[in-house]
Amino acid sequence: MWQPCTVLIFLATLIVVNCQNSAFDITNQIHLLRPKSGSGGDLIPGISCSSWRLGVEAHNIIDWKLIPTECEDYVGHYMLGKQYREDSKVVASEAFAYANGLNLTNDGNNIWIFDIDETTLSNLPYYADHGFGAELFNATSFNEWVDRGEAPALPESLELYNKLLSLGIKAVFLTGREEDQREVTVKNLKQAGYNNWEKLILKDSSFSGKTAVFYKSSHRRNLEKKGYKIIGNIGDQWSDLLGTPTGNRTFKLPDPMYYIG
Repeated sequence: MWQPCTVLIFLATLIVVNCQNSAFDITNQIHLLRPKSGSGGDLIPGISCSSWRLGVEAHNIIDWKLIPTECEDYVGHYMLGKQYREDSKVVASEAFAYANGLNLTNDGNNIWIFDIDETTLSNLPYYADHGFGAELFNATSFNEWVDRGEAPALPESLELYNKLLSLGIKAVFLTGREEDQREVTVKNLKQAGYNNWEKLILKDSSFSGKTAVFYKSSHRRNLEKKGYKIIGNIGDQWSDLLGTPTGNRTFKLPDPMYYIG
């Protein structure tokens, strides 16, 4: 005789399994999702966490220090979930389509500038353990994480990097990491699959107290003075891309976890 309760239990189990599979169905996953789900609910009437994230990415919301407390779960699940990877893929795909459509002279001077943290390397394992920007940034614990040299590649950026190299465009890494982190950064980049670059520029004491925009645009200017042509520039922060010169074209990767001015 048909047992409706048994069927309902089976269906419920199947639904749970399917939900779990869909949540973890991400190629080259950077970090597992946390067990609780994030909310896209209202911060204040009429403004949702997803709308806040859009304002951040469009650089309409600037100079913020912390994400809204109500949005930590939302941001965490965005960063660890499928949407962040899909958004990153769109950016990387557009960047390569642009570069591939250029008629470049292979004179060895064509470069592409890559930021490091949340661009070429992902610190999601760190943020999954320490929260997603709703509390003040702890430089000590973050630097301890960097010094471990275990940050994985953002797969979409690694794919873009390899494709650009195949076009004869050289990679330049321009990062806000301090000069004393050079050795571990070199090790981490190579371990993550970035094995060839023209320059790795880290921040020295002469830029202490200067904004990220000033620091990065100064180094881009110096590169151009040396004869390099900046074909493209990609980063997760607007401060990676603002200032002059910017390069021929800029590409902004998503990052609603923190803001660097």
